[in-house]
Amino acid sequence: MRVLGLMSGTSADGIDAVLVDFKGDPSRPKWKILNKTSYEYPSSTREKIIQVGQGLEINSKDWLELAEEITELNAFAARTCDPYSTAEVVGCHGQTLFHRSAKKTKRGGSLQILLGPLLANILNQIVIYDFRSKDIASGGHGAPLVALVDEALVGRLYGWRGVLNLGGIANLTIIPPKTGIDKTSECLGWDCGPANSLIDIAIQESTNSSLMFDKYGLLASLGMPKLEIIEKWLRDPFFHLEPPRSTGREQFGSQYLQKRKKELGDISKEDLISTLTTFTASIISQDLDNLFRFKNICLIELLVAGGGTRNHFLMKQLQKQCCGVHIRNINEIGIPSQYREALVFATLSWWNFLGKKINPRYITGANKSILYGVRVDP
Repeated sequence: MRVLGLMSGTSADGIDAVLVDFKGDPSRPKWKILNKTSYEYPSSTREKIIQVGQGLEINSKDWLELAEEITELNAFAARTCDPYSTAEVVGCHGQTLFHRSAKKTKRGGSLQILLGPLLANILNQIVIYDFRSKDIASGGHGAPLVALVDEALVGRLYGWRGVLNLGGIANLTIIPPKTGIDKTSECLGWDCGPANSLIDIAIQESTNSSLMFDKYGLLASLGMPKLEIIEKWLRDPFFHLEPPRSTGREQFGSQYLQKRKKELGDISKEDLISTLTTFTASIISQDLDNLFRFKNICLIELLVAGGGTRNHFLMKQLQKQCCGVHIRNINEIGIPSQYREALVFATLSWWNFLGKKINPRYITGANKSILYGVRVDP
């Protein structure tokens, strides 16, 4: 069955589209990517998405027009990737504009902007969208949904395996081994904290938006990270919450960055970017240390996906800090790093079409098995 997956993440840099052919057992599918493409948001669209996500108030007309624009851009990305409309189903995540973590005393919330019926009618295809609201209504965080699919797409090894996504936010999937006493264990997953979100904002501020991100980690490599400050930042209570755990730009955005910059004082932009990038790697390393300390789980491999894989300084920091773990790009097992999340939402859409429910208890914390996504026919 052919499925088209569309995804735009918290970095809000554009839409990734992937056309996939799925066959066989949904839990261990055979899959093949037939085509993939990426559409970069116009700068004005990206700026508005980020500003609204950081608290900019806009009127109802602007909300509607932004929703229509994002829907139409997704339709354009879909047509570019699958020009002859060969997909039986189109799965579209939409653009996240707000995320509220679930707490014991407060329900979670997550807002993805997309007009599903409009997209279905523009494309004249079945569309699956709104993947998070059922999870949240069932007491879950609604994130990270990628962890629900990783085991099916990536598979198990003879030891514990991890999958790390370095988008705007970093998230981890922990996959049990296929043999031994832990083979009956469940997959785990959680949001770690900021990956590229703080780095990108700092780059844009320090270069007056002449640069949007630290290409290849070049600026970070020219600076010296303030390790004693990073040690202090790592004591933030969020990083010590027991999973399920989720977050977004609302928590790790511009306001958070300004607070951290004050603590750093007057330093060069190279030192700032180096510190923030090392901070991202340190968050991951601390999570893996805590995983061993509290659950006696030690990874033998960590597959890394997302835009952060192109940041050579960040990847070197991960290898330096995550001792004893074989770290490699997820490209090496046949999953294109940039398109991993689009592939995940294509898979969730295929599962929705088949009626396959998933138990997300150890990932999002939802209290029942869920059929992810809402189907709308043209």
